[in-house]
Amino acid sequence: MLWVVLAINVAIFLAEFGAGFWADSTALQGDSLDSLGDALVYGLSLMVLGRSLRARAGAALIKGGIQLVFAGAVLAEVVRKVIVGAEPLPGVMAVAASLALIANVTCLALLTRFRADDINMRSVWLCSRNDVIGNAGVLLTTALIAWTGWRWLDLIFGAGLALLFLRTAVEVLSTAWPQFSSRRSPNVGD
Repeated sequence: MLWVVLAINVAIFLAEFGAGFWADSTALQGDSLDSLGDALVYGLSLMVLGRSLRARAGAALIKGGIQLVFAGAVLAEVVRKVIVGAEPLPGVMAVAASLALIANVTCLALLTRFRADDINMRSVWLCSRNDVIGNAGVLLTTALIAWTGWRWLDLIFGAGLALLFLRTAVEVLSTAWPQFSSRRSPNVGD
């Protein structure tokens, strides 16, 4: 299952980042970074499947760190575009976000039954949930920009997406750290 969602997220990242660059959209670029982070997360999750609880918690710590880095990157891009300006293209944003939403709903559906397995799979599911929220938000932002002409909404949504990344990072890190730092070294599958 993780191989399938990894491949989907790599494709989403490539398509959405390119569309975000073309459309001058922080919302699309931030959403695409989330898909790249997810692809990295899924690859890491594949590496620790069947390993000890400590190894899986360590993988979750890395995932939380990735979310923190992406939150900072998106916030930096928002600040840059506030300074230099941006003219997002709602049509390109709508097409890219719609396709990404379909792909991410598919990933979320595939992962939902595994979300309670352990912190590793919980963090994978949270990343996919964030993708669906991000895509829906980009679509809403796109509609509002097209309707009102308020291009700054793209920056507001990009900042909101960064805050979602930050919240997810804190949740994953605060859950994974006690499991990782426990002196007890559980057996495989514990």
